[in-house]
Amino acid sequence: MASITIAGLAREGGVGVETVRYYQRRGLLDTPDRPNGAGIAGGVRRYGVQDVRRLRFIRSAQAAGFTLEQIGELLALDATDDRARARELATERIAALDEKIVDLKRVRASLLRLAQECGSGSTGPCPILTAFEQG
Repeated sequence: MASITIAGLAREGGVGVETVRYYQRRGLLDTPDRPNGAGIAGGVRRYGVQDVRRLRFIRSAQAAGFTLEQIGELLALDATDDRARARELATERIAALDEKIVDLKRVRASLLRLAQECGSGSTGPCPILTAFEQG
């Protein structure tokens, strides 16, 4: 892939063009200059392999639950090779995921209990419906 337009970059990264522009405004992706002059791609900005890699990194980091601020910090750390801070950010993220897992297990147990009560065949309103009405 020699060079692609913003639409091609978005497609390669699995996002929309507006998402690419948003990342550019946030400083996560560079905005290439528009070429000018005769015969040069009609003034259309062109993106390369590094841009695709960076966009994919952003998307993967988001999928892991990092905020855009944290992603920006990770990208900046890449240039400085500060592995200690990168490890610290990952450790913080792991702790947050562990908390979420505990919460999800608690919610799962509650829902499982409600589903069993609902299937017990007793009369009256369904415990699932009443639990959500109260919540």
